[in-house]
Amino acid sequence: MNQTIVNLLANNANHVEGFKTRFDHLQDGQQPDAVTICCSDSRVLQDHLWGNDEPGQLFSCGNIGNRVIQRTHEGDVVSGDVLYPIAHAGTETAIVVGHTGCGAVTATYDDLIRGLDEPAGISRCLELLRPQLEPALGLLPDDIDRAGTINRLVEYNVDRQIEHLRTSDDVPDDVDCLGVVYDFQDIYSGDRGEVHVINVDGQTDVETLREEYPEIESRTERLWEY
Repeated sequence: MNQTIVNLLANNANHVEGFKTRFDHLQDGQQPDAVTICCSDSRVLQDHLWGNDEPGQLFSCGNIGNRVIQRTHEGDVVSGDVLYPIAHAGTETAIVVGHTGCGAVTATYDDLIRGLDEPAGISRCLELLRPQLEPALGLLPDDIDRAGTINRLVEYNVDRQIEHLRTSDDVPDDVDCLGVVYDFQDIYSGDRGEVHVINVDGQTDVETLREEYPEIESRTERLWEY
């Protein structure tokens, strides 16, 4: 057997020991506090980054580029993965989690600049990200390097995903929509692994956010206010 599988199953045995009674109150359903939409990057530990090991607290969705959008024959809609806990489990907080050095954003940028030859499944994902990022290309500073470009596009992408949540008829107005960036590359001013708030219900001005939400003032930071 593949040693990776053997190791994962051994780790699962340790998990079992700690969780034997942790699911008792969840047998008949779930009411997660938040739905998180993270990039499915191995460096982003979706629940661990929040310090969460409690079943039932977070409804975690993952895909490349932390997209909330799903393409259907009726057009682009908010994905059912994201909507499910909002529509059926009473969840009233949605958090879009981008991250520094995002590969999906990098690939989309390269595709916009010079075109990429990717497998069909990856191309399909880039097709959903391209229209989100293309308008930003004309807004970027002239003197910025490639890494700086990517990390500003990470913020721009998070903003666009929040915009889709807020303008969707399927997402109730009382759902709080938060956009954040997870930094493991020393890009922002905090420590590695910190989550930085960049968008709250469509508001992206840092000073305004700090004034309105003083309890998270130290965690509110953007690289780019376009």
